Amino acid sequence: MSVRTRDWLKFGALVAIAFIFGLAFASTLGLPKAGGLPESVAAAPAPTPSELGAQGSAPRTPVVVPKAVADLGDAFVSIADHVKPAVVFIKSQHVERADNQRLPPGFEDFFPQFRRRPQVEQGSGSGFIVSADGYILTNNHVVAGADKVTVKLYDKREFTAKVVGTDPNTDVAVIKIETRGLPTAQFGNSDSTRVGEWALAIGNPLGEAFAFTVTAGIVSAKGRLLQGLQQSRYAIQDFIQTDAAINPGNSGGPLVNIRGQVIGINSAIASETGFYAGYGFAIPINLARTVMDQLVKSGHVERAVMGIGIVDADENDAAAVGLKQITGVVVKSYTDDNSPAKKAGIQLGDVIVALDGESIDNTPQLQQKVAFKKPGETVEITVLRQGGEKRTVTVRLARAPSEADSEVAAASSKAKGEAASSKEEMLGISVEPLTQDDARDPRLRPVVQRGGGLIVTDVSPDGPAYQRLLAADDGGPDIIVAVNGAPTRTRAALREALRKVKPGEVVTLQVLRRTPDTADGWAGTVVRLRAR
Repeated sequence: MSVRTRDWLKFGALVAIAFIFGLAFASTLGLPKAGGLPESVAAAPAPTPSELGAQGSAPRTPVVVPKAVADLGDAFVSIADHVKPAVVFIKSQHVERADNQRLPPGFEDFFPQFRRRPQVEQGSGSGFIVSADGYILTNNHVVAGADKVTVKLYDKREFTAKVVGTDPNTDVAVIKIETRGLPTAQFGNSDSTRVGEWALAIGNPLGEAFAFTVTAGIVSAKGRLLQGLQQSRYAIQDFIQTDAAINPGNSGGPLVNIRGQVIGINSAIASETGFYAGYGFAIPINLARTVMDQLVKSGHVERAVMGIGIVDADENDAAAVGLKQITGVVVKSYTDDNSPAKKAGIQLGDVIVALDGESIDNTPQLQQKVAFKKPGETVEITVLRQGGEKRTVTVRLARAPSEADSEVAAASSKAKGEAASSKEEMLGISVEPLTQDDARDPRLRPVVQRGGGLIVTDVSPDGPAYQRLLAADDGGPDIIVAVNGAPTRTRAALREALRKVKPGEVVTLQVLRRTPDTADGWAGTVVRLRAR
């Protein structure tokens, strides 16, 4: 055999080996065999005419869904089916009576075009049933000031509801309808809710056309404080943040966990437009239940206070008192000289780190622990001071002033109107306290939510406030919230703040003024006037 022949034989053997390996490799990849069809498809029976689509094509193979994903979808369906029957659609109505005093008595019949007709203001929101005999939880701002509240159930029955009680400081309200055998929502534990858990919001966004909408997301954060919401001195903020879509109309509806338990009451959104833009906020159900129990029992909420103003500790506060971690709350001010904390020896700048032996990490936590104890009870407060000094003091809690106290103060100011007028005359202004009715005015609602104040109704052209303060006709109105550092939510408070002021002395006013540059349309400023 020649060398040339042996070379050809070697080459042929290599080609054969390569072909065999190629077939083996192709079989592991499942490549089509002769005829161009995979074995599984080639062996499958041809579809019947009824299985063919309109165009004569075979139906698509169903998508394979992982079992965990399918189970989650089924869970969402189960939650919606279970909770929606306990959710309600709430309509509120307020009739503003006509004021026809612009015409002399008896002239209305001659000039009917000048007669004002009653203005009917309507709103809507959500709520959820908490007892089979008709108690319903919702937001205070859904029913505040309403003359009539109507509840529509998931089964389309409608009832007129009675407002059992409201609490503006937590934005919680309880209403009741007269019926029995209702489906109820199950309460969860908002304290044990974790950031990252699934959350579903159920309610009536944007009105009845979108009633009983379900949206899903996660718990994005806890313990949120929201600027511009509920800024009165005794307001409690501890919002659960979620990215489940919440819009106007969702207010008062439930935020539920993956077990279908209510963990919060949907209450607010963070948005420049007023519509959903990423995050919504819910009142923790543990807080709401505490408020609800008091409202059902007595129609109002009684809170305890230590008489201090507090903020979360920052890096400098922690360093000053020797904390390795930034935690606790700093005492920034006393409410007055009768502050229980001041009497107990707590000093400005102290960092509160524990109450009754339980750690305090932030402002909402301390607010809740104190607020829902009983006035007159004592608590053990642990504080750290400059240089790391640690002390535990006993504080006897006082009762927080209620809205009734403000009403009494306003009545007193009317009874002593001449004295009030003389004090207002020192500044050359006329003022009136903001009322719950003002909460329905979109322009004034943010101010009411901040805690209210005195609205400037008139400015005398020959007084010290002329061109310094603005009435409504001048582009205002300005809202006076403090005089010489003393809060002035009522005329009685204004009179007291001006009692020691002498003619010629400078008076410092803290004022809220309308501006397009802030989220709620109001900004704080300082106006100084020389009293006359």
